[in-house]
Amino acid sequence: MKYDAQKFLVIKNEEIATGIFDMWVENPTLSSIAKPGQFAHILVPGKTLRRPISICDADKSCLRLVYQVKGEGTEILSQIKKGEYLDIIAPLGKGFDIKEDKKYCFIGGGIGVPPMLYASKMKEKPVVITGFRNKDLVILQSDFRKDNCELYLTTDDGTAGEKAFVTDVLKRKLSDIDEVCACGPTPMLKAIAEICNDAGVPCQVSLEERMGCGIGACLVCACAVKRNDGTEDYVHVCKDGPVFDSKEVIF
Repeated sequence: MKYDAQKFLVIKNEEIATGIFDMWVENPTLSSIAKPGQFAHILVPGKTLRRPISICDADKSCLRLVYQVKGEGTEILSQIKKGEYLDIIAPLGKGFDIKEDKKYCFIGGGIGVPPMLYASKMKEKPVVITGFRNKDLVILQSDFRKDNCELYLTTDDGTAGEKAFVTDVLKRKLSDIDEVCACGPTPMLKAIAEICNDAGVPCQVSLEERMGCGIGACLVCACAVKRNDGTEDYVHVCKDGPVFDSKEVIF
């Protein structure tokens, strides 16, 4: 596969929650081929290494990238103005394999919620479970409602939605679904994988790892997996993932 870095026009970059920004970038050539679960690799002005941002949504001309300010790079990114251009490689990675004849549950935790929006659009009336630490970090609820999802909101402290973990809701809904797709912190993904594996429900997880090149040329995002023959191996989250069958991942 050929990887091209192209210019994307920034048409929106606004703060939608505490330290969380909603960016829309335009490039019809690359936006039109993006699939749920893939990511964009952004060259931040003044920085050498690109920043990987999950694709929150896409149409024929634009990518939507919702990200959280966590360091100097994303702080610079948050200051980019409408009308500026960004150098981006996209879409990258292996996304979710969403089958036509199955009932899905899409689960996002924290900044793992954005990629589930695009994924949930692939199904009619899917179950969507979103989890956040508190009300100040809640995002994208109105977007999910527009797509007629069966939406559940949880927070750790109960300041918005239900005081619960996403796994509490998953346990209640497990008998109603055929497959789970999830993205979020590793402890959350591990817990979801265990619940699904014990119940015999297929589960795909999108891993969050630090990345260098974004195309599998370096070893920054190496992840341990278990092969079908029981042996252990290492794969690149950026190239072989970020989406994996939960049974493969060694948490």
